[in-house]
Amino acid sequence: MQQYTFTAQIERDNEAGVYTAFVPALPGAHTQAQSLDELQVNLKEVIELCMEELTEDELAHLPEFVGLQQIMIEK
Repeated sequence: MQQYTFTAQIERDNEAGVYTAFVPALPGAHTQAQSLDELQVNLKEVIELCMEELTEDELAHLPEFVGLQQIMIEK
């Protein structure tokens, strides 16, 4: 069985008081939760669901995570 590692972008929505996350490599892989622990469970579930919809060829050509950069702009 092949293992896959995905990177999720996680943000805190201060107005709604929830964490939101999405997986850039998987279209439609996004979720939210009240806590980071709950978010991790939700992310795993949504990733598994999204992967069910992918063909073997699509799975073989998923984007490779390289890194993140933060850019500071003064205005």
